[in-house]
Amino acid sequence: MRKDTRLREDQLAALTVHARRLNRAKTGGVRITENTLIRIGVDLLLDRVFNAIGDDEDELRKSLLIEVH
Repeated sequence: MRKDTRLREDQLAALTVHARRLNRAKTGGVRITENTLIRIGVDLLLDRVFNAIGDDEDELRKSLLIEVH
């Protein structure tokens, strides 16, 4: 299924860097893409979204990152 979203430049750049890093480190199998990492990020968000608190993107992000760190 397709869903388009807007990413910040720093997010897209970081996704590209990490997808390349992970591909270089692996020994075979399917290619890891930016979309692979985005899908994993969505899975992590959905696993924790019930703990999110806030009125805007920044507050929601902070409430979820506190749990991770």
